[in-house]
Amino acid sequence: MKTPLEGLLVVDLTRALAGPYCTLMLGDFGARVIKIEVPTGGDDTRGWGPPFLAGESAYFLGINRNKESLTLDLKTPEGQQVLGRLVARADVLVENFRPGIMDRLGFAYSAVREMNPGMVYCSISGFGQDGPYRERTAYDLILQGMGGLMGITGEEGGPPVKVGVAVTDIAAGMFAAYGILAALRVRDRTGGGQLVDVSMLDGQVAWMTYQAGHYFATEENPKRLGSAHPSIVPYQAFRTRDGYVNVAVGSEAIWGRFVVAVGAPELADDPRFRANPDRVAHREALIARLEELFAVRTTEAWVAALEEAGVPCGPIYLLSDLFSDPQVHHRAMVVEMDHPRSGRIRQTGVPVKLSATPGRIVSPPPVLGEHTDAILAELGYDAEAVRGMRRAGAI
Repeated sequence: MKTPLEGLLVVDLTRALAGPYCTLMLGDFGARVIKIEVPTGGDDTRGWGPPFLAGESAYFLGINRNKESLTLDLKTPEGQQVLGRLVARADVLVENFRPGIMDRLGFAYSAVREMNPGMVYCSISGFGQDGPYRERTAYDLILQGMGGLMGITGEEGGPPVKVGVAVTDIAAGMFAAYGILAALRVRDRTGGGQLVDVSMLDGQVAWMTYQAGHYFATEENPKRLGSAHPSIVPYQAFRTRDGYVNVAVGSEAIWGRFVVAVGAPELADDPRFRANPDRVAHREALIARLEELFAVRTTEAWVAALEEAGVPCGPIYLLSDLFSDPQVHHRAMVVEMDHPRSGRIRQTGVPVKLSATPGRIVSPPPVLGEHTDAILAELGYDAEAVRGMRRAGAI
């Protein structure tokens, strides 16, 4: 059975995280992804570690499956010629260089459109292809700060805290894949490609959602509330006798069940806590009382009691807990495969399940330049031409 994107050829000129996450998503659903890497070292993340598995970076292995590796020095005429041949036959090009670099290499969108009018050309950057910040260097930490995320994350009165995964990169990669698919849908109707311009900053602005709504309605900056919610109470983590438990009381019906489950039915009759707006207004008093209650039992005991009462709850996992959870394994979110150097490796699974044409992980992250000779032969280069390019340092 064909995968959703089977037959699409993607030229992947990305490195680090945002771009590779985008092309991973496309590869998981069947696109052929040819990852272009510099001959000396490849993608920067190949050197990010430890940990390394038989010399291969665990970071790189985590985001580059279902791809082929072609080494090219795009500063050489030979490397540019190879890229030109690929561009002429590809459906999608994804790049995350700093704005302006593709122009200098001769592969700006305007030039690529002349070579291949149907090309969907995706540029991922920190701040977008235009505007006063266009050429600023961007890293996840910088964008978590500038995008408002760190300003609303952390405990009240404490310093701002970044999220433990590079979410601004991942969000940009996901938005890029979404934009590429939308542009391909348009191409199906018109035959023409277009530029998909994705900014890490734009993604974080979009992620503000209800926090932005709070600000637009009040012109007040939301407070940092740790694990708590600005407009639902109680909705946060509570310390237990041996750890923490998350509790989400998202409706009045749940509130009624919750107070019984925690052994404090009198809270339902307290006018300060009768409805959610009252509980938000008297957050500190309610949370102080609940903290006393939760401290006397273990996390396991609280999860069992709250689940039995129909109150949404859950433990706070470390990754060792997460990757041993039966639901995670049932959903095939841990996948094992063989790597040519690192042996048996594990990958996170495909998170979107399609009933008729599911995504799949068919090949491990490539060794640097693993597919160079085969791809060049496919593009019409004979063995002598390949040897010449290798002598010239173009591959």
